This record gives sequence, structure tokens and C-alpha cells, in this order.
Amino acid sequence: MTTARTSVPPADDDTRPFAWFRDLGPRGRRAFAGAFGGWALDSYDYWVLPLGLAAVISTLRISTGQAGMLSTTTLVMSAVGGALVGRLADRFGRTRMLIVTVLTYAVFTVLCGFAPNYETLLVFRALQGFGFGGEWAVGAILVSEYARARHRGRTVAFVQSAWAIGWAAAVLVYTLVFSLVSFDLAWRVLFWTGALPAVLVWYLRRKVTDAPVATERRLVRRSFTEIWTGGLLPTTLLASLLATGAQGGYYTLATWLPAYLATDRGLSVVGTGSYLALSIAGAFTGYLTGGYLTDRLGRRPTFVLFAALSAAVLVAFGQIPAGADAVLLVLTFPLGFTASAIFSGFGTFLSELYPTPLRGTGQGFTYNAGRALGALFPAGAGFLAAEVGLGGAMAVGAAAYTLAAAALLGLPETRGRGLPDVEAQAVEQRPEPDSGRS
Repeated sequence: MTTARTSVPPADDDTRPFAWFRDLGPRGRRAFAGAFGGWALDSYDYWVLPLGLAAVISTLRISTGQAGMLSTTTLVMSAVGGALVGRLADRFGRTRMLIVTVLTYAVFTVLCGFAPNYETLLVFRALQGFGFGGEWAVGAILVSEYARARHRGRTVAFVQSAWAIGWAAAVLVYTLVFSLVSFDLAWRVLFWTGALPAVLVWYLRRKVTDAPVATERRLVRRSFTEIWTGGLLPTTLLASLLATGAQGGYYTLATWLPAYLATDRGLSVVGTGSYLALSIAGAFTGYLTGGYLTDRLGRRPTFVLFAALSAAVLVAFGQIPAGADAVLLVLTFPLGFTASAIFSGFGTFLSELYPTPLRGTGQGFTYNAGRALGALFPAGAGFLAAEVGLGGAMAVGAAAYTLAAAALLGLPETRGRGLPDVEAQAVEQRPEPDSGRS
């Protein structure tokens, strides 16, 4: 009597759902869990400010321009943190720096809740931004180095989707806190809940290790200036502009959407939460869809597609006339979908542009330089809002998405490219051949 055996397809031929997750192996799956949790909690700590911004403005008696500067300062400092932590991750390891960033953004988010005035809040939020910027760069690289080339886009996109999970958790807590606590105190309580990420540190310390390729190549010391020389110079400049456009558009939306719904549209806390729930559902779906399209269509076409769609939906959303709340509701899902889907390919694309000894440096700098420059857009929208209202001012983000699409004209297509191939190309400092572009 023979026993039937279920054959398991080789990894290269495995087309079953979640083949990308099985391909990671035990260590890779633990790294994925650590990066996913870190990014979700990072998102939570970021969103407590936009969600509580209307209360902060009222309690501290600040202008919309000053409120915009809170977001801008966070993003500028996140750029500094991301660039520095990316460099340190190449020197001391991905997991070790992931722990440092999680602790940093948790501690300073809590301290924001104790700020007695605007100036103190600005300083604490800036220091929170330092950890916020470093976490994404390190987590995305950690997972990229475990993932196979054919699945790398969707694997890192699933990590990116954790942003929507953290956002959803923040909205739920925001709705609960602002329903139970007085308006002047509620935003402080919201910041105090930012201590949650510290719990993740225990898991990271005990369970997560760097990929072997990163451990081996850490012995190869490379200078920060190498991302500005030879064949890597155009890559660094254009990747920074790509990140500037995508993040300028997104953070204009992220900073002002809750305040727009609460003030310009007159929605209650529960009403605002309902609209944000649709936007978050769109964001989660967008991250996953963008990840699959990144592997199927390629990195560059996916970026261009969602840059165009994001600009169009953002402009339309801000121009909906008063009283047309049904139209506002219909556009909320695609607003979250398109603005999030454009980010699905970032972790993968930037990892594939730089060699292993410079991957943290290159990815950390370009993505976070984009945050620093992109931070000008929400600040500009805040000052413009005094003249045209928040709805009209959010259209500032559309210009940012145009910049992102333009930057792609000079960047190569990297779909299917293995990380070691990138390393060999960068060491030789040869420019990307024309045939490699889509």
C-alpha cells in the first residue's frame, strides 16, 4: 500500500498565496514580524499629532502655520535620524539600530504629552521624529536582505502595510479618548499612549537577527561620500527627488486631513473617525496592491501610475463643495488607496539601487532627504490655508506628486534584480545601460 504525498513546489516555482512569506525562512519571518511591528507602532506614534492637532491648536492657542511647523519639524528631524541611523546600520547592524529607533520614538512621544507650551512640544516632537525616521530605513533593509528577488516587492510592501494598522489603532484610541476625556486633556492622553512601542524591544532583542549577507558585508567599511560619487551620484540625487515628491504629497494629506474634516467639514469626533476608517481601509488595500504591481509591472511604472492617481484624487477631494458629504465619503477610500500604494515599492526599489555595504547609508539618506524636503509641503499648505482654506491648500500636495513622477525619468528599472548584482555594479561604478530602463 502506498501513501500519497503532497509535493511542495520549489521556491522559484511556488505560486501559492504567501509564497513570499514561506521563502523568508524562520529567521526572515522573525525579522519580518519585528519590522512589521516596528513600523505599525511608528505609524501609531506619528498619527497622534495629526489626530490631536485641532485640540493642540485650541489648547496652546497657536496658528495653523505654527501647527504646520510641528509636522515639518518632525519630518526634518526624521530625515536627519533616517540618514544617520541608516549609516549606523551599515556599521553596527540592522537589528541593533532598530531597537534604538523604537525606544527613541516611544520615549519622546510620551514626553510630548507633558509639554507645557508650544516651544517644548516642538522640541519633543523633533526628537520623536529622529527615531521615526530611522525605523523605516532599517526595517525595510532588514526584510529586503532576507527576501528573494522575485518576491521582494510584495514582501516589503506587506511591511509597509503595517502603517495602515498603526494608523487604524491610533484612530480607534483617538475616538475613545476624545469621547471620554475633556478636549484640553485628551490630546495629552493620546500622546501618553505612545509608550506602547517599548514592548516591541523585548521581541527584537530576543528573536531578530540580521541577514547573513548584512553581517558579512558589515566588515567592509565604505565612506558616506561614496553615494555621491561615480555611478551612484545620479541615483542618489534622483532617488531623493522621488522620495521628496511622494512624501510631500502624502504628508500634506496626513497632516491636514483630520483637521480638514473636523473644521472645514464640521464633522464630530465619531464622524471624523468614520471617514478616517475608510481612508485607512483604502491605505491597507493600496499598500498590498502596490506591492503586487511592483513585482508584476515593475518599480517605475507602479510609481508613475500612483503618482498620477494620487494627485488627481487629492485635488478632487479638496474641491468638494459644502453639503456634498456623500461625495466626500465616496472619495475617501481611493484617497487612502492611491496615496499609500505609491509607497509600496520604496523599500524594495531603494534597496536594489545600492550595494550591501552602502545600502543603509543610501536608502537612509535618500528616503529621509525626501522627508526633509517634502516637509515643506505641509508647512506651505498650513500657511496657504489662511488664504484659501484647508481644502484648497491640500492641493499643494499635487505638485509634489508631479515632482516624483519626473524624477523617475532618470532612474533604472530594478524588477527581478538580485541584491548581489547591484553590489557588483556599484563597485565598478558603471552607469545603468539604456536597455535596463523601462
